Amino acid sequence: MTDLFEKSIQTLELPRVLERLAEQAVTEEGKDRCLALRPLTDADDVQRALDETTAAVNMTALRGSPSFSGVKPVRASLQRADMGGALNARELLDIAAVLRSARSAKEYGEGEGDRTKTCIDHLFRSLTANRFLEDKITGAIVGEGEIADAASPELAAIRRHIRATASKVRDILNKLISSNQAKYLQDAIITQRNDRFVVPVKSEHKNDVPGLVHDVSSSGSTFFIEPMGVVKANNELKELQSREEKEIERILAELSAECAQFKEDIAQDYDLLILLDVIFAKARLAYRMRGVAPRLDAKGLYLRKARHPLLDPNKAVSNDLMLGEQFDTLVITGPNTGGKTVTLKTIGLLTLMAQCGLHIPVGDGSCVKVFRRVLSDIGDEQSIAQSLSTFSSHMVNIVGILEQADDETLILFDELGAGTDPIEGAALAAAIIESAREMGALVAATTHYAELKVYAMTTPGVENASCEFDVDSLAPTYRLLIGIPGKSNAFAISQRLGLPKEIIQKAAARIDAENVRFEDVLTQLDEQRQEMEREKEAAAKLRREMEETAKASREYKAQLEAQRLKAVEKAQAEARAILDEARNTADQVFQELNDMRRRQRKEEDWQRVNDERAALRHRLNEAEGKLGQRPEEPAPPPTRPARAGDTVELLKMGTRATVIAVNKDGSLQLQAGILKVSAKQDEVRVVEGESAKSAKKVVARAEHKLRSLGASPEVDLRGMMTDEAIGALDLFLDNAVLGKLNEVRIIHGKGTGAVRKAVRDHLKRSRYIKSFRPGRYGEGEDGVTIAELK
Repeated sequence: MTDLFEKSIQTLELPRVLERLAEQAVTEEGKDRCLALRPLTDADDVQRALDETTAAVNMTALRGSPSFSGVKPVRASLQRADMGGALNARELLDIAAVLRSARSAKEYGEGEGDRTKTCIDHLFRSLTANRFLEDKITGAIVGEGEIADAASPELAAIRRHIRATASKVRDILNKLISSNQAKYLQDAIITQRNDRFVVPVKSEHKNDVPGLVHDVSSSGSTFFIEPMGVVKANNELKELQSREEKEIERILAELSAECAQFKEDIAQDYDLLILLDVIFAKARLAYRMRGVAPRLDAKGLYLRKARHPLLDPNKAVSNDLMLGEQFDTLVITGPNTGGKTVTLKTIGLLTLMAQCGLHIPVGDGSCVKVFRRVLSDIGDEQSIAQSLSTFSSHMVNIVGILEQADDETLILFDELGAGTDPIEGAALAAAIIESAREMGALVAATTHYAELKVYAMTTPGVENASCEFDVDSLAPTYRLLIGIPGKSNAFAISQRLGLPKEIIQKAAARIDAENVRFEDVLTQLDEQRQEMEREKEAAAKLRREMEETAKASREYKAQLEAQRLKAVEKAQAEARAILDEARNTADQVFQELNDMRRRQRKEEDWQRVNDERAALRHRLNEAEGKLGQRPEEPAPPPTRPARAGDTVELLKMGTRATVIAVNKDGSLQLQAGILKVSAKQDEVRVVEGESAKSAKKVVARAEHKLRSLGASPEVDLRGMMTDEAIGALDLFLDNAVLGKLNEVRIIHGKGTGAVRKAVRDHLKRSRYIKSFRPGRYGEGEDGVTIAELK
């Protein structure tokens, strides 16, 4: 990487982006690698890096990020262990942390068995999970400098003896403290000196307590004496402590040797974890910058709704930036502070970020070209140390850029040709651009020179662009307008700031007529552009409203169609169920008739019954075939109220019955074959001229239909009193048993619970009921009871 390329990386502020990337990394080495990232120059490498970031973004969205906490450098520790050295507890815990993170990351990478495969799966598969060594280290080492008793049986036994011996020493000293020798002590306490238990004795009684003096207080008033009675126990304790230290050293050496055996696997796990940490740091940065993966294009770059990544995403103005597809050079003009330099840096910085494998803050459909070099000349380059003016410093950079430029170079010039005579500077700027184009480089340059505006308008492959400026508010809008040259607006801005009008007029008189006409043309173009944009915005708004209206209409139509189809399907399903029940009941009735024939009827009578049965089945099949139709049902003619003995037709069923009695409330008790049913006056029609005998014949032919239609699988008792509900329930159960239903649904509602309790108490006593239960979720819950019939 050339010095000019590295200098351009600094100028375009890529290190600031990498600092934000490093903040997302977890491990220290991962942070260092983030800061050390540099643009890749091979298209395949760039695509691989972008795909890795995309895979991490998708995995993070589904399952969050894997954990890399606690991962610290372990290569030096492994090297020392491999050479036979013993690692300390801290180093072993660091190795265990790497093993734990590797195991966790491997489990994260495996995820669900049917998930989409990604380009970073091989990194997770390459991790080596060594749960045995991980558990052995964490089981032996409780914390830094603390070894667990369970590290080895020998260590556990030694520590058990140490505790017993220490307790023995304390018991001896406690007896001394509580004896008549307590008067010789400075304090009734047990303390330690040189890792041996002692008691503080007054200096004047040091000879009254026989033992070994281990220390004297600074004032000389207290002697710390080890009584002779505990010398042996203290010696034993000292010996045990020495054995403990040796056992700990042996345990650490053994663990170190086991780590050395897996040195290569652990080192590889560490490297893979650092690499994954960097990849997932890129994913987290992509979320924070609202970045997407650009597509790679060999022709040039097209950045839709591009934002500078270091600006606040909620405030930065997005622009469409393009270079290389329709034109290879972009000349950006406009007033100072209008955003020209920011636009130039945005083009360069987003290109560098993409070549680092980072997602960039652009819209979908954006693409970038992979450059071998991105060279820029941006900012005030005046060098006092080298005695160079601003113009001279710029020329030094430009010379170096032109020496390295080729067809894989992106060149960014800021204020090209500035700092010298305007006429010479404009001519020099045009020549520099033309020279860079001849080398095949893509060029973006900012300028104030009107000559370069004309050059861009008249030269194929060169395009004008301008940064919009609101003269009324004296503030830039930061919008980039490609294809339109910018105005300096110096006179308008000066007038708005209060410069006398006569001075502005004198200045305008000094401008030659050709420049005046050119500025007038630019003004007219800008006014036409603004008008076209307003019309375009209004048209777009109208189109959006029309699309929303059309969408709402389509959704409403789809809902109506879905409801209609659902209603039709439900009605047809219910009708088929009724027909199926009717066919089953008919079979049952004819089976009974068959039994009667065997007992009472002759062969010719049975032939007639069979004929009637075939005719009935034919009518049922015809009814089933007409399910999709909706026949018109004429209203029945009004009749007189039914009286006892009348023959009536049940309107809903189309069958006839005999009126047995008329209840006080006007309802009727009907006899239909073997069935007794209740009906209201408006549910029947009196059949004039029909005797009870003829009614019986009609009922006999329609008996199977009454059974089927009466045997509904559901009854609704809501709104009834308790006695009324029990009566209706009995009639319903009779019909259900005759219809040979296996299960029925009784709707009683929740309410006060009186009807529900009465229904369930009645079901307990009913001879028809095998079992019953409350409704489940979706069946009506406690508002219904599901009963199973015997």
